[in-house]
Amino acid sequence: MDHFYTEEQVMLRDSVRRFAGDVIMPEASAIDRNDEFPRALYKGLADLGLFGVSLAEVAGGSGLDTVTACIVMEEIARGSGALGNAYAIPVEAAHFLHQHGNDFHKSLIPGILSGDVIPATAATEPDCGSDVAAMRTLAQSDGDDYVITGTKAWVTFGRIADFIMVFAKTDKDAGHKGISCILVETDRKGVSLGKSEELLGMHGLEDCQISFDNVRVPVKNRIGPENEAFKMAMGNFNFSRLMMSSMALGMAQAAMEDAIAYAKSRKQFGSEIIKFQAIQFMLADMSKDIAASRLLIHHAARLQDAGYSIAKEAAHAKLFTTDMAMLHASNALQIHGGNGYSKEYRIERIFRDVRLSQIYEGTNQIQRMIIARQLEKEFA
Repeated sequence: MDHFYTEEQVMLRDSVRRFAGDVIMPEASAIDRNDEFPRALYKGLADLGLFGVSLAEVAGGSGLDTVTACIVMEEIARGSGALGNAYAIPVEAAHFLHQHGNDFHKSLIPGILSGDVIPATAATEPDCGSDVAAMRTLAQSDGDDYVITGTKAWVTFGRIADFIMVFAKTDKDAGHKGISCILVETDRKGVSLGKSEELLGMHGLEDCQISFDNVRVPVKNRIGPENEAFKMAMGNFNFSRLMMSSMALGMAQAAMEDAIAYAKSRKQFGSEIIKFQAIQFMLADMSKDIAASRLLIHHAARLQDAGYSIAKEAAHAKLFTTDMAMLHASNALQIHGGNGYSKEYRIERIFRDVRLSQIYEGTNQIQRMIIARQLEKEFA
């Protein structure tokens, strides 16, 4: 891929790779073990200018492209899937506010890029995931304010966020056409944090439930037009799916590297196990699928940067890459044998972390539905 990267992309990738190797990897096990937000590492990513790498210069970003953001995400997630997940939050929030926000919202972007202001997004509810139209959180108009009531689940950064972009019904009878997005500062009266989520993997992200009990916010806090948030979110999902694909790709790359290193050092029956055909075939499939994933992701990213619609291509990348990463994390663990089941080896953490990628940003069953619908349109 180096032959197709710009000189700036290669330099940035190498810089992030050094940061991941020297700073992130030594802390990754502790993040997983302690389940505490790695604020210093998060700030380190911000100090490198990575949160705005693909954001327009007029918004304070570097003005680079989606491909570059995917390259950066891959390298971060190669060091720690959890930190890769953390990286996606400010990147996507800054894009969303720049694209849809008013002057008030855009004034928050510099703080997001510096790492001093931490955003979060709340869409999922305890009884509502993929079926966004079924959400029950209400934002009722009251003069110059909205009054928000409801509960959100799985809010990444929920315990540490300075503000939350809350998706709520402003027309409760209009399904997905009645949803608005409203920025809620977490210190407002009526905002309360529920239980922290005890997750299989992806530790350190301060996930929790958040309840809104008659939380009053001014109309100016609404992001974009009223009742248009579903359409806005769908547009931004394409970018976020490429971020999640790149996150899974980085973890798959790490899993393969660990499997190769272990297979070269582990001896059985008088030979390094990398000499055994069964191991060679697993490694060959890892290499092939990782290469295919990278091409799918970067193809979709280039199409987006060129202004094309990428609903199908983003779903291709997300579906293939996350399924691939889960399969090969499992195979890499198998190559480690019993040691792969031990927390002393990184592959055990990768195996747990990568599982979320098949659920995040639309489950892989939803990705198949998206692809099928796009095919139906194309062959109408």
